Amino acid sequence: MCFWTILGIFLVGLAVGESLYLLDYKAENGIIQTSFADGRALTLAADAVGDEVDAEIRSQVTESDARPVIIERYLAKYKSPLLPYAKEIFELSEAYGFEYYWIVAIAQQESNLCKKIPENSHNCWGYGIHKNGTLKFDNYELALKSYAEYLKRVYFDKGLNTPELIMKKYCPSSNGSWAYGVQHFIDEMESGNF
Repeated sequence: MCFWTILGIFLVGLAVGESLYLLDYKAENGIIQTSFADGRALTLAADAVGDEVDAEIRSQVTESDARPVIIERYLAKYKSPLLPYAKEIFELSEAYGFEYYWIVAIAQQESNLCKKIPENSHNCWGYGIHKNGTLKFDNYELALKSYAEYLKRVYFDKGLNTPELIMKKYCPSSNGSWAYGVQHFIDEMESGNF
C-alpha cells in the first residue's frame, strides 16, 4: 500500500509539473512553484497526505532540462515545419557545444521558422543562398546536421558567439536589424514568454 501511494504521488507530481512548467504559478500554500522567466532552477514539490502515510516529494529540475521542451513549444507556437525535429535540434546543439537557441533563432530571423524558404531546399537559415545558387537538402534532418556543423566551424570555433559578431560575417550588409532580430528570438526562448 505504501509503495502504491508513493508511486501515485510521484506520478501526480510529474503530471502537475509537466502541465505547469512554463507558468509562473505559485499556489497559495507554496507547494508548486516555478521560476522559469529568470532562467533559474524550476522547483516542483508535491505534498501529499494519505490515510496512513504523510509523504513529500521534492525534485529539482534545472533550466538545462527544460531546453528541449522550450524548443518544442516555441516551434509549435509558430507552427514551424521544424517541430518534428525539436529533439534533434537540441541534440545537435549539445553535440556541437553551442546554446540550444541558435538554430531556432536564426531560422526565425531568416525564414520565419522555415515558412519562407527556397522551394524544395529545406534550408531555413539563408545558409549557402547567394547569387551563384542555393544550397538545398533532401530533408530537414540533413539540413539541420549540415547547419549545426557549419555554425560551429565557421562561427563559434572562431569566437563569433553573439548575434552582433555573427552578423558581421553572416550578413555584413545588415544595418543591425539581423542581430537585433536574432537576439529578440533568443530572449523569447530564454524567458519563456512566447
